[in-house]
Amino acid sequence: MALKITEECINCDVCEPQCPNEAITMGPEHYVIDPAKCTECVGHFDEPQCVAICPVACIPKDEAHPEDPETLLQKFNRLQADAALVK
Repeated sequence: MALKITEECINCDVCEPQCPNEAITMGPEHYVIDPAKCTECVGHFDEPQCVAICPVACIPKDEAHPEDPETLLQKFNRLQADAALVK
């Protein structure tokens, strides 16, 4: 399941550079996570890096985008293939 950033975000800028899929960007009021790019760091790390570093714990699972670990790995593989095509 993708992650999301809630309105409790304080825009501290620590999560964005930690995302290996570049899924985190600044939204109109606070950072947001693109569910099409979020793999919860599956394929990169053992745990979501944004969650691990967030000082206010405002990054829960996004219930609107349920995905199991296999689906997240498939998304990771697709994103990697897409990135290779761009290079």
